[in-house]
Amino acid sequence: MDGIINVYKEAGFTSFDVVAKLRGILKQKKIGHTGTLDPDAEGVLPVCIGKATKICEYLTEKDKAYQAVLRLGITTDTQDMSGTVLSERRVALTEEEIPELLRQFTGKQKQIPPMYSALKVNGRKLCDLARNGIEVERKAREIEIFSIKALHVQMPRITLQVHCSKGTYIRTLCQDIGERAGCGGCMERLLRTKTGGFLLEHTYRLGEIEAIAHGEDPKGRLLSDILIPVDWALKEYPRADALPGTEKLLQNGGILAAQKTRQRKGFAEGRLYRLYNAAGVFTGLFCYDAKGDALKPKKMFLQQCSQEE
Repeated sequence: MDGIINVYKEAGFTSFDVVAKLRGILKQKKIGHTGTLDPDAEGVLPVCIGKATKICEYLTEKDKAYQAVLRLGITTDTQDMSGTVLSERRVALTEEEIPELLRQFTGKQKQIPPMYSALKVNGRKLCDLARNGIEVERKAREIEIFSIKALHVQMPRITLQVHCSKGTYIRTLCQDIGERAGCGGCMERLLRTKTGGFLLEHTYRLGEIEAIAHGEDPKGRLLSDILIPVDWALKEYPRADALPGTEKLLQNGGILAAQKTRQRKGFAEGRLYRLYNAAGVFTGLFCYDAKGDALKPKKMFLQQCSQEE
């Protein structure tokens, strides 16, 4: 079984819990998720199965979209409502002031990761250190908020819609907005609605997946109906097609001359391409080397390939 299932992560599960549960449901050992969600968070969590685990790193790079509830007037040690309250302040912000406040948080900026996160410092997770009362210095990381707006306002709560780059902590964003508003703030709820090309409306809950796997789905769906092909998840990379006679070369993970593709020209230096063999079977991700005018294997997916860069 090779492909991706777009899972709806429910509150109370860690991303690791989802992977462990799917291993039992699908009887597959090789499974990996594509980006951690907090236990209380919900929403889109693509899970890679079999050979698809090779592309986890590419899917975690994608931009994300969230709906979050910002609770103004309260700060906590975890930056969300699950933590210990550190301060409570009066909220003087008016609804008319919100658009300008949010506008200040668009664009590229530096963000300091929270202590309660899965990031590691010297081999130890920050959240484990935090639970032991240890706080360490964290380097600010560059993130980008492509857009942020208020979907609903009922003071002291603002429901936000955020489109952002990978590595953005929405909890930290909520706290920072609260501080800029002069009253503090923390995240009350979080729903991930999109990561890369994976959308909330196309997700499946663990209960649904289990019913499908056991042949008990009331809609009659099969696992093949919800398993997304590896190459679909990589559709942002341009397609290249090998000419007949190159099958053995590709099966051995060899370098393919650009002249041995249907496209022949137009490749960009250092760019990744989805390469298909002459029969239209997805072979893998190849990187174009202008000096050699050739496509070099980066990630191979053919059953009989013998090497991988």
